[in-house]
Amino acid sequence: MTVQTFRELLTQRPFKPFRLVMANGQSYEVRHPEMAWLTRTDILVGINESEEGVPAEFRICSLLHVATVEPLNLAGSQSN
Repeated sequence: MTVQTFRELLTQRPFKPFRLVMANGQSYEVRHPEMAWLTRTDILVGINESEEGVPAEFRICSLLHVATVEPLNLAGSQSN
């Protein structure tokens, strides 16, 4: 994955939440664009969001180790 790929994901409007799946199987959800920050080689993902919307911690995820990006379905809608 490239910086440009993640820049596009984080700046699209309306924002579409996504899950990063790492090569080791760990995954991290990005529900708001303010919960992820890009560097040249990594994406920092805020986790354990407080009631104020501020992350308690963050994880540094190497762009080289991101296996897939999956869309999140936050609405929980089901087809009839």
